[in-house]
Amino acid sequence: MSEIDNQVKAAMQAVLDHLKTDLKGLRTGRANVSILDKVHVDVYGSQTPLKALANINVPEPRLIVVTPFDPSQISAIAKGIEVANLGVHPIADGKVVRVPIPPPDEALRKQIAKQCRELGEKSKVALREVRRKFNELVRKQKAEGILPEDQMKKSEKHIQDATDRFCKDVDTVCAEKEKEILTI
Repeated sequence: MSEIDNQVKAAMQAVLDHLKTDLKGLRTGRANVSILDKVHVDVYGSQTPLKALANINVPEPRLIVVTPFDPSQISAIAKGIEVANLGVHPIADGKVVRVPIPPPDEALRKQIAKQCRELGEKSKVALREVRRKFNELVRKQKAEGILPEDQMKKSEKHIQDATDRFCKDVDTVCAEKEKEILTI
């Protein structure tokens, strides 16, 4: 029985981890290298992730510095960051690209907080989908005679408990990120 519990927890943990990864990409008032995770640059005729072309670091709270491995790619990297539509304006500066992170205004912070809540809701939908899938599996096992009725009920209860716990975790993670976003 614990095999199904472990599978449920693993699937739900994967949903929570995916949410945390998505939330890292949301812009807050501070510079964070994960903002540039989704940036792809057109070099040598193909779209290449920025991380594969340059070192990215944060020397100051409101500045990201991108140092390309190949200095001839500076303009392509700056263009790639601009095209990514992140609300930042890169500055090609000699051998590096500086990306100043302006403090978001109130309207932008509220919009980003709304995106955060939407990601949380999508995660809850995914958790409920995991619950549905495993409940169907348990009911199928009961119908095939693999599980007795009382074991099926216990399994459904464990699945529901895990769903409730992970939904609370999603709410907590989203609330923390929202607080970070709305803090000036």
